[in-house]
Amino acid sequence: MYSREVLAATSLLCGSSGAMQPLQLHRKLLQRCDISEEEFSFIIQRCPRFLLVRGPAAAGGERLEDCTVVARTDLRLCARYGRDECTGSGREGGTGSGPEGGGDCQQLHLCKFFIYGNCRFGKGRKSCKFSHDIRSDHNYRLLREFTLHELNEDDLFVLLLQNDPSLLPEVCSHYNRGSGPYGSCTFQESCTKVHLCQHFVQGDCMFGLKCKRQHAIDQHGRRMLEERGLSGDIIRELPFMYRNIHHLAAAAASTSTENLTDSSWTPQTDDRNDICLHFIRNSCKFQNECRRVHFHLPYKWEVFDGITWTNLQYIEDIERDFCDPSKTQSCSNHPVDFQTMRQGLQPVRRLSTVSSVTKPPHYTLTTQWLWYYKGDQGNWVEYGLPDEKQRSTSVTSRMLEEVFLSNRTADVKVVKGQRQYVISFKDMYQRNPKHNTKRRVRRRPRFVSVAEVERQAVQ
Repeated sequence: MYSREVLAATSLLCGSSGAMQPLQLHRKLLQRCDISEEEFSFIIQRCPRFLLVRGPAAAGGERLEDCTVVARTDLRLCARYGRDECTGSGREGGTGSGPEGGGDCQQLHLCKFFIYGNCRFGKGRKSCKFSHDIRSDHNYRLLREFTLHELNEDDLFVLLLQNDPSLLPEVCSHYNRGSGPYGSCTFQESCTKVHLCQHFVQGDCMFGLKCKRQHAIDQHGRRMLEERGLSGDIIRELPFMYRNIHHLAAAAASTSTENLTDSSWTPQTDDRNDICLHFIRNSCKFQNECRRVHFHLPYKWEVFDGITWTNLQYIEDIERDFCDPSKTQSCSNHPVDFQTMRQGLQPVRRLSTVSSVTKPPHYTLTTQWLWYYKGDQGNWVEYGLPDEKQRSTSVTSRMLEEVFLSNRTADVKVVKGQRQYVISFKDMYQRNPKHNTKRRVRRRPRFVSVAEVERQAVQ
């Protein structure tokens, strides 16, 4: 349903640097197909192909005048293919199959410089060893799955450039700090990141033409990008693409941090956000191709600066505070609020290794999640352990964790002494149905120090 309209809207957005205002998009879409305002509003708000970014005037309201529609996709370029490690059917003449051959690869097999519009082999006598064919068997199958098979090359490339974080360099965060012409960027003209005003990228620069930071790609940036293979046409559109990239990243960050109360402390379901257990022990055979996060600790705290996720300082101290169920924020000069998962106004996230209940006991450095309820004296008591009156609950932390991972909205009956309670995962309370009283429940990991990680990693 609406596949023709979604395709036409995607093409229009990609032909306009990846984003447009809704009213402008609707007017142009009417030239291609008959679509009512109600249908158009339904598509841009419900179809995953589009991100509707609400401006300040539209925040909290339903009007679309101050919004932006950004084209998005989950389709990505295969990095292993670009390193000659995933041949598959995407390679010219390739016949590989399976994970190593690329037959099961769910990413596009295309020359990165072809997407940049500047492959030096594309027009010369010597043909490029990487595919320039978006309609190869491998690529066309994926494009059909993502309903992008009717897009032309130029539109597809714009869509990929603003959605695949591996294709474009990041905006330099150091350039946006400090007072010098290069901010606090010590690399200055040799920096391999893009020097653009961060507030311009976010769409809220109040200085306009008087801003001391760049609102366009300067000569240094153009030279650096050309050396990376990007064509002049793409370089001209990059400031607008970076704004779209910011919106897409902010939306992803908002999704991962919204409604973060005590009920949301769960390992990520997407293993790309799990920390690799093997890397901590220096035994990951996939190296840079590993789907999981490579970090030296089984936990990682990051803050979103508006463009990208960066490591927080004093990670071990933040983790120690977080593991204490009595604490709702870290004890630091710039505290992390564990209930809203923010540091000031900036979103914060915690990555970790998988839950210990999902692996056999001999796996080390998994995350052991502990479950607590608030006791009579305001203290926090772990499930299964005796309280101040030596009464224990009928369920333990491990039992609750197993149920929680299988159904995160379940209710669990628990007995302590002569009383029966119900634990609700949905709002993280323990209720007494008879007296209609309730206690707060929290799920926090067992603290593992850096020294303990180092000891276990070499065992």
